[in-house]
This record gives sequence, C-alpha cells and structure tokens, in this order.
Amino acid sequence: MAAGFFQAEMSMLSSTLARSYSIPFRKTLMSFDFRIAMERNPFPRIPRSRVAAFSSSPPHSRNFPIPGLEDVFVGYLFGRKKATEVAHLVWEQIIQKGDVVVDATCGNGNDTLAMLKMVTDDSNGYGGHVYAMDIQKDAIESTSSLLDQTLGSKEKERVKLFNICHSKMEEIVPEKSSVRMVAFNLGYLPGGNKSIITVSDTTLSALKASERVLVPGGLISLVVYIGHPGGREELEVVEAFGSGLPVSDWVCCKLQMLNRPLAPVLVFMFKREK
Repeated sequence: MAAGFFQAEMSMLSSTLARSYSIPFRKTLMSFDFRIAMERNPFPRIPRSRVAAFSSSPPHSRNFPIPGLEDVFVGYLFGRKKATEVAHLVWEQIIQKGDVVVDATCGNGNDTLAMLKMVTDDSNGYGGHVYAMDIQKDAIESTSSLLDQTLGSKEKERVKLFNICHSKMEEIVPEKSSVRMVAFNLGYLPGGNKSIITVSDTTLSALKASERVLVPGGLISLVVYIGHPGGREELEVVEAFGSGLPVSDWVCCKLQMLNRPLAPVLVFMFKREK
C-alpha cells in the first residue's frame, strides 16, 4: 500500500516522458527494481568508480542502480528517512572530486558542508569549489560558523559564501565555470524568521541561471517545502520549469508523498550528456 501511494506521485515532469514510460515505471517502482527503468530512460552516466563500488555491493543491492540508495529510498518511502538524505545520495552519483557546485540556498550550512566533502580530496590533489549563497545574513553567519567548527582553514578556502539572492548566482560564479550541480532548499530558514521565504519569481530566475551554467551530465536538485504560505505556488513554478525543458536534453522527475500533504517534495533535473 505504501509503495502504491508513493508511486502515484513519483512522476516524470516531462509530459512526453510520462506518456512513454508511465507503465514501465509503475511496474519497476512496485518491485523496487529500477534497473529496467534506468536502461530505458538513462540518467547521466555514473562514474566508473561508482560502478566498481556497485559491483562489489551485497547481492540484495545489485538490482538497484545507485549503491546505497536502496536503503535510503525504501526508508524514505516508509517515512523513516528525510528527503535531504535521498538528495545527498543522489548528489554523490553526480558530483566528482574537483567539481564546482553551487548551494543556492545555504541555510544553516549542512548542504554546503556535504557538498564540500564530495568535491574535495586534497590527499589526491583534487580540489573542487562550493559557491554558497543566501539572501539572509543570519544564514551566511550560521553556515560560516558550521564551517569554522568543522573544517580546517585550507578546506574552508574552497567554500565561497555570498549574502545574495539565488537569482543572481551568475554574478558570483566565475564565467565559464563547469558547474556540476546546483542545489536548492526552497522555503524559509530553519529556526529563522518564517516570514522570510524564497519566492516564485526569484526562484524561476535562479532555475534559468542554473540551466545556463550547468554542464552536460550535471544536476539541478530541489527540496521544496510546501507547508507555508506561498510554498505550493513555488512548487508549481518549479514543476512548470521542469516540464518545459526539452526531452532531448533533460530528464526531470518529482518524488512526492500523496498522504502527507505538507511533506517536502524532491525534484531532480538531470542534464543529459551529449
């Protein structure tokens, strides 16, 4: 029963893909075997290092295309895991050491820190960068404090913090940067002023900017909180944007709980490799 509730709202945002793959996706979701779905509608190529890790995984996980995601996905399906945990594991399949990534709404810094760990491996000479921004000064201060408590000075140099609206990300991300991922948490700052929220107009501008800066094989990731005034309207804007992306270049999907109307919604937009 839980799988049925969840399956009904794990939808492809592209209408063409929805028509083409709705039946196979229903079958694969109910059996938790995503291998067939991935073969028919491939997401960006998984790095060889990930494939190697996958091939050595326990037998019960070998039918699942992303190592480690099976337990988290099933936990999320039955209400035991957070949307952000699913998002982080998806990020790990896209982000590689040395990449440039953008945290478009850094909040309290947890996502920023997770991204930095994914792009950085100084022991092997890999040094990626995270460009993190938030329109609230309190969020920048919270993120900076978390980084100070967690990182050494050398590591922190790889994070650039900006007190700026996410719609202006192109002003702070260096021109011609090969951005692998742009991530959003849409809503209000946890523990902060709930009257200060992300809004549809600037979020749409930020999504358009993300589309321009992202490299093929990259990801736009969104966790959309809808339990506050304006949240559902913002989700509709996100859905409309994803639905309008060309099928030849993008794979867009949404994960939403039907019987938890205020639960956050996960949206992933994968830019196909040419």
